[in-house]
Amino acid sequence: MKDRIREQSISLFEKKGFSETSIQDIVEALNVTKGTFYYYYSSKEQLLMDIHKEYIDDLLQRQQRILDSNDLQRDKLKGVIHLLISDIARNGDSGKVFFREMRHLTQANANDIKERREQFRLNIEGIIRRGAKTGEFRKQLRPDMTALAVLGITNWTYQWFNSNGELSADELAELYSSIVLEGIDERNEG
Repeated sequence: MKDRIREQSISLFEKKGFSETSIQDIVEALNVTKGTFYYYYSSKEQLLMDIHKEYIDDLLQRQQRILDSNDLQRDKLKGVIHLLISDIARNGDSGKVFFREMRHLTQANANDIKERREQFRLNIEGIIRRGAKTGEFRKQLRPDMTALAVLGITNWTYQWFNSNGELSADELAELYSSIVLEGIDERNEG
């Protein structure tokens, strides 16, 4: 039931927004009582925190598997780009709630999520830093700014990507990987 509450809430938060969705809306959509809701969650904000933690913790675990691989740093960065795009394609509503509704968390909860998001970013920065050391990436790159650029182009995808559209998630991830790894300068073409 907890999973059903979370999934229904994600759908409602995505459509109506966190503020406009009431606990009554959630329980009516599930055809359960408020008592059922309060058995699993003490508040709507606790539910939102649960959604945020599940989303970022899942990404961090999958990112860690990429980091732990014996792949080149270039392939690890490409793997993270694929991870982010495929996640948005598969979990679009969760991504929208994650990116849009964090402002409704209490300061302590928001700080907790920000730390986890920061760890994800630092892991990307580490890939770039190690890649520059091994000669896979240009040494003059700023790993911090490059990591933010990777997150900027991938994370914004939740706003517009349609998994039934012209490009598949894999095709978009390949396109983004090419832009990040080779740039858009024609002289860099293989």
